[in-house]
Amino acid sequence: MTIKILIADDHKIVRDGLRQMLEHQGGYEVVGEAENGRKALQLARKHHPDIAIMDISMPDLNGIDAARQMIAEISGIRIIVLSMHSDKQYVDQMLKAGVSGYLLKDCAFEELNRALKTIIRGGVYLSADVAGLVVQDYVGHLRERAPDPSVELTSREREVLQLIAEGRSTKAIAEILNISVKTVETHRKKLLEKLDVKSIAELTKIALREGLTTL
Repeated sequence: MTIKILIADDHKIVRDGLRQMLEHQGGYEVVGEAENGRKALQLARKHHPDIAIMDISMPDLNGIDAARQMIAEISGIRIIVLSMHSDKQYVDQMLKAGVSGYLLKDCAFEELNRALKTIIRGGVYLSADVAGLVVQDYVGHLRERAPDPSVELTSREREVLQLIAEGRSTKAIAEILNISVKTVETHRKKLLEKLDVKSIAELTKIALREGLTTL
C-alpha cells in the first residue's frame, strides 16, 4: 500500500530533500508541498494525505494551528512534526494539537522512516530529546505553571494574532483571511481585551512566547 504524504516547510531545499528521500525509499507518494500552514491546510483538504510532515515556524499560519485544524477536519490524518525547535512550549503545543510524532531536523532519514512506520502502525514517535523533555515535564507536573493565554483564544483569533505579530497591515490580514477590515479590527480589539494588554508590541511578545511565530 502506498502512503500519501504532504510536506509543509517554508524552506524549499528541505521540501525537495524530503521528497527525493521519500520517493527513493519507495512506498510513499508525495501528494503536495506547502511553504506555509495555510497552503498546507488547503492541500490537505484537497488530497486527504495519510501523513503530513510539518514544520512549526511557517508564515501566514504556523504549524501548531495548521495541525490542529487538519486533525479536526481531515479524518484519519496523522502528523509528524519535523522542526529545529526542541523548546518545551513548542512540544507542548504540538502534542496538545494531537500530532503523532515529533522529530528534530538534525535527525537522520533512517529515524524519520522509522517514525513513519511507527505512526502507520498506529503508534506515536518522539525523538530521544523530545521524549526526555516530555518525561521530565510529567515527573514535575505538580509544580505551578503559569496559565496559557492561548487557551482563551479562538482559532481565528490565533490566526489574527500571528499575522499581527508578523507585521501584516489590517488590510493585508483581511485579504489573507477573506474577512472585512472591520472584522479584523474587532478581532484585534478582542485580543487586547482578552490578553489584558495595551499595545501591538505586547501582542507580538505573546505570539512569540506561545510559538505562533518566530523572530
